[in-house]
Amino acid sequence: MLRLVLRLRPCVRSARPAVLSGPAPVPSQLRRLHSDRSLGRSTQAYSGILSGKTCVLQQQRAEFSRSSRVYSLPPHQKVELPALSPTMQLGTIARWEKKEGDKINEGDLIAEVETDKATVGFEMLEECYLAKILVQEGTRDVPIGSVICITVDNPDLIPAFKDFTLEKLAALAPAAAAPPPPAAPAAAAPSSPQAPGSSYPPHMKILLPALSPTMTMGTVQRWEKKVGEKLNEGDLLAEIETDKATIGFEVQEEGYLAKIMIPEGTRDVPLGTPLCIMVEKESDIQAFADYVETGVAATPPPAPTPVAAPPAAAAPAAPATPAAAAAPAAAARKGRVFASPLAKKLAAEKGIDLAQVSGTGPDGRITKKDVETFVPAKAAPAPIAPAAAPVAPTPGRVPAAPAVAPVPTGTFTDIPISNIRRVIAQRLMQSKQTIPHYYLSVDINMDQVLDLRKELNAEVKADNIKLSVNDFIIKASALACLKVPEANSSWMDTVIRQNHVVDVSVAVSTPSGLITPIVFNAHIKGLAAISKDTVSLAAKAREGKLQPHEFQGGTFTVSNLGMYGIKNFSAIINPPQACILAVGGSEKRLLPADNERGFDVANMMSVTLSCDHRVVDGAVGAQWLAEFRKFLEKPITMLL
Repeated sequence: MLRLVLRLRPCVRSARPAVLSGPAPVPSQLRRLHSDRSLGRSTQAYSGILSGKTCVLQQQRAEFSRSSRVYSLPPHQKVELPALSPTMQLGTIARWEKKEGDKINEGDLIAEVETDKATVGFEMLEECYLAKILVQEGTRDVPIGSVICITVDNPDLIPAFKDFTLEKLAALAPAAAAPPPPAAPAAAAPSSPQAPGSSYPPHMKILLPALSPTMTMGTVQRWEKKVGEKLNEGDLLAEIETDKATIGFEVQEEGYLAKIMIPEGTRDVPLGTPLCIMVEKESDIQAFADYVETGVAATPPPAPTPVAAPPAAAAPAAPATPAAAAAPAAAARKGRVFASPLAKKLAAEKGIDLAQVSGTGPDGRITKKDVETFVPAKAAPAPIAPAAAPVAPTPGRVPAAPAVAPVPTGTFTDIPISNIRRVIAQRLMQSKQTIPHYYLSVDINMDQVLDLRKELNAEVKADNIKLSVNDFIIKASALACLKVPEANSSWMDTVIRQNHVVDVSVAVSTPSGLITPIVFNAHIKGLAAISKDTVSLAAKAREGKLQPHEFQGGTFTVSNLGMYGIKNFSAIINPPQACILAVGGSEKRLLPADNERGFDVANMMSVTLSCDHRVVDGAVGAQWLAEFRKFLEKPITMLL
């Protein structure tokens, strides 16, 4: 087709057309040559020569026009709006934190999205450049999955997207999805058995959503419903362990659970993976008994890891070991591997073959996190000799009783890292490496707080409320943040955001790791309301029932280890917050006094304020501690 067009145009000017030998790259001039107007003139000039070939030329012209539209843009990534809460269907772009042309580092906040629960920061998972913003600030009711911006790996590619719009994106989508022209008839390939959508009743696939802004994978901890059960709107379908907490996944519509495709305990399930099948009619359930997702192998339930096993028990499983070990090698991707520049550099340093790495980025793109968490497949162990197989009992011989599983041997035990623990480790390391911490400590006389607490508890005992010292600390922290608003600020890379409300994050220890549920508007709540919130949030945190909006955000954090007998400690800042207060226990100390004895006994408590020096200077941190101490040493002033 290319040679034909190149012959036509020179022939208008010369009697001897030039012929190009061999395929060549398509230059920009050639694309312009394929416009309808140019081809129209050439076809008219050579209508006699090309008679009988008009249909072929039109087909070739349409195909080339389609391909030129698809490949006219440089390599880029389309960033789609994710589901930032379990019930989110639409979102509002509240604010763009990056501008077109800005560089985006891994973990940078690019936008704030208002969901049906709260306003949540949207972070990027890899390094890139923001080439084009397609959905402007303030745009409301943006559907999940809509392309909101375009990113590129090279800043030199940004000008190519200067005039790119959603309309052009919509025009490119059908072209990119158009199938290639059919080849010559061949023997029909055997179709996969019962491809989904071919002969199944109407159904809906329930996909794994993003239950937190940074979630890329999840673990199905528990199914709350069984196959065949009726599902009502709002019913708890399953419990999903994310990178933040274990969250209940609710059903949005009524129906029946027809098929569970991901068994309980399956770890590292990528976002968008079909979890189960839901149907409207109970009579349609049986049709999905043997349902298998096309192109996705059935996921077997995870086998429990044996602590230790006798040598004889390992023999029967030996023949299956080589086949199981060969599976990862067979899964190596073929053709071009798409990876971010940082991922390629990291893989080269570690000697990792990117063809073996599974990408979790857009369109399967390999990110830095994929390379860091990649574990190469181990070689299959040699099969155990047949002599190790169990011997069949001979007649007249009583078989020996099965041996009790031996006690684990060795000097250590490897404990798998949960998603929550992995994220905690990443965020704490990021905080320590990127935030310039400094620490301020002060001792506070808690006598008046303890006396007031005793009196108030007697008053609210009938209401089943018991105030703790931590409730007074949260209230005093919130009021001190109003007095010194610089401490109630956040570092946002390009600006320092000073918050006008005080949402206090309270550190809670859970079996799966540390989490910080939030007491919202602590500055305007009374002690009883704060007490109810902290008790409720702590219980939900330990049960893994917190919703994302209950632990995402916060403007100031309090971490109290006084109940464990800790005198003082230094806490790590929870970004993007600027301060965290570490509270130790109170103890009786002798203080100089102007009385007959010359001393007094007082309950003294040590606190340490960790500050981000980019936001809070040393003098500002000292002012905050002074206000905090005033509120606790004279708690009646918290009423003013």
